[in-house]
Amino acid sequence: MKKLLPRLALCLLLADVLLVLLSWLMSAMPTVQVRSLLTGEGIRWLLGHSCDMIATPLLAWIVLLGMGVGCLRASGLLTAFSRAGHRDRVALWSTGVLLVLYVVVLLLLTAVPHAILLSATGDLFPSPFSASLVPCLAFGLCLLSIVYGVMSGRFSTLSDIYEALLSGLRSSAVFILFYVLLIQLYFTVSFVFMIN
Repeated sequence: MKKLLPRLALCLLLADVLLVLLSWLMSAMPTVQVRSLLTGEGIRWLLGHSCDMIATPLLAWIVLLGMGVGCLRASGLLTAFSRAGHRDRVALWSTGVLLVLYVVVLLLLTAVPHAILLSATGDLFPSPFSASLVPCLAFGLCLLSIVYGVMSGRFSTLSDIYEALLSGLRSSAVFILFYVLLIQLYFTVSFVFMIN
């Protein structure tokens, strides 16, 4: 896996470079309708939209879920049921109560008539709730993990919590890299072949 991922990343990068060259060659053919990335229009589009291509909700989801999963791992909540210490049981009960409260708050924001996270027509999908589902999940993971970590003694300082959040970002970096490479290739293909 350690050798496969860099090679896969290189293949994606080479596919993007190859697409640039192919778009230039294919645009010279009168029967093929493509846009070249090596024209003024193509270069302006590629450089002018590079941040727009990357800045999608999917990137935010990867970052937020990475922090949530990292915090969950570092807190020890995943293995809490295998430990039998008094402090761990109290921390687990406290986290369970907080989980119930979190779910109740989400239900109050979505399940009652005229709830504020429903759409204007009263639907759950699409709605503000469905748009914020991944951030709510990531926030819930962080909140529950931090409470468990503090109460069980795994997180004794603010630095421990900070490191737990960062560990998730570090582990999600591979997903961020592949996201950038794939989204760049996707939007470049869409531009060249005039999709959408």
